[in-house]
Amino acid sequence: MIRGIHSTLYANLLNTGVDLQRLYEDRFRDEPFVDVMPAGSHPETRSVRGSNVCRISVFRPENGNKVVVLAAEDNLVKGASGQAIQNMNIMFGFSEKAGLLAPALLP
Repeated sequence: MIRGIHSTLYANLLNTGVDLQRLYEDRFRDEPFVDVMPAGSHPETRSVRGSNVCRISVFRPENGNKVVVLAAEDNLVKGASGQAIQNMNIMFGFSEKAGLLAPALLP
């Protein structure tokens, strides 16, 4: 792995009747740099290399009260520098995606 971060996050659910996949898909539907993967998929750092995208997947093992969220991002683009550009774009009324669709890539 040359670059990227793969996170595994755990939380306890208070309401186990929630469709987590739908909740995440609905919440992030209009976010250009968040990709909620299809149910059962796993994000990989190589799929976000050189991009400002955060890929996430959500699981509820054995339909219990635990939620597991997997996230992969390129920390050199989606990190502080990508966030700064994205925030500047929003602040000045530019397209949120300006300057973030084809960042330089090394390594």
